Amino acid sequence: MRIALTVLACAAFAAPIAATAAERLDAAPRTAVVSAFPPEMAALEAATSGKQEFTAAGARFVTGTLEGKPVVLFLSGISMVNAAMTTQAALDRFHVTRIVFSGVAGGADPELEVGDVVAPETWAQTSEMAYAREVPGGFAPTPGLVSDLPNFGMMHPRAVTVTQDPKKPEDRLSFAADPQLIALARKSVEGLALKRCAADQCLTKPPKVVVGGAGGSGPVFVDNAAFRDYAHKTFGARVLDMESAAVAQVAYVNKTPFIAFRSLSDLAGGDPATNQFPVFLRLAADNSATVVRAFVKALP
Repeated sequence: MRIALTVLACAAFAAPIAATAAERLDAAPRTAVVSAFPPEMAALEAATSGKQEFTAAGARFVTGTLEGKPVVLFLSGISMVNAAMTTQAALDRFHVTRIVFSGVAGGADPELEVGDVVAPETWAQTSEMAYAREVPGGFAPTPGLVSDLPNFGMMHPRAVTVTQDPKKPEDRLSFAADPQLIALARKSVEGLALKRCAADQCLTKPPKVVVGGAGGSGPVFVDNAAFRDYAHKTFGARVLDMESAAVAQVAYVNKTPFIAFRSLSDLAGGDPATNQFPVFLRLAADNSATVVRAFVKALP
C-alpha cells in the first residue's frame, strides 16, 4: 500500500496543473496606457472620458476612452519590480491588446535635448550586471555569468533569462518594441507641436520626436556623465529610465505588442550644470502625453 501511495504521489507531482486565471475586471479589448508616477499620467487621464475605476493587486486602474479609443490607464509604480508586477496584474485582469508607455527619462544620446520625445525600437536592462571580483590590474567576472559587452568598472552586463515556453528558456540582452507600433509611431508624430517653456525656463531648441534606436532601464536614477556615456556606447541607449525594459520583458513573455514613449526631463548627468529633472519634469511629461495622444488616435 505504501508503494502504491508513493507512486500515486509521484504521478500527481509529475502532472502539470493549469493555473486559474485572475478575475477579469473588464472584458472589452483595450490599449493599456501606462506611466510610472502621477505627474506623467496627469494629462492623459484628464483627456480620458467615460472613466471607471478599479482596484486590484494594490494598483488603481482606470478604463475609458482616449482619443476615441478604449483604454485602461494605470501607474506602474517607480522602478523595475513595481513596473513588472503591475503590468502583469493589468494583463491578468483586463483584455489588453497592446501596451503604450508614456513618461520621462534621462537623455543618453548627445544628439538629443531636454524636451525631446523618443520611441526606441529596443530596450535593454542596462543595470542587469554581475559585480566582478577585484584582482590585480582590474576585475575578474565569474565565468559563465556575463555577456561579451564591455564592462563599467566592476560592473559586467549580463543577459536576462526569460521563458515564453517553460521548456525553452532563453537569454536576452534586450527586448523589442512591436515593429507595427514603431511604424505607426513614425507616421503619427509628424508635425506635432511640443512644449518649449516651463514657467520662466525655456529650452534653447524646439523639442522634436525621434523614433528608433535603443533605450535602457534599470533600478537606478542615472545622474552620472560617465555611466551615461557608457550606456550610450555599449547598449546604444538614447534614453535611460527605470521601468520601460521591465514592461517590455513582461510584454514579450505575454506576447503582447509594446511601445514606449519617453520625453527627456534631464540628460542623465550630461546636464550643463545641475540635473534639470526638477525644472523640466512637467514639460517633459506633457510632451510625452502629447505624442502618446496622437499615437493612440492613429491606432486602428
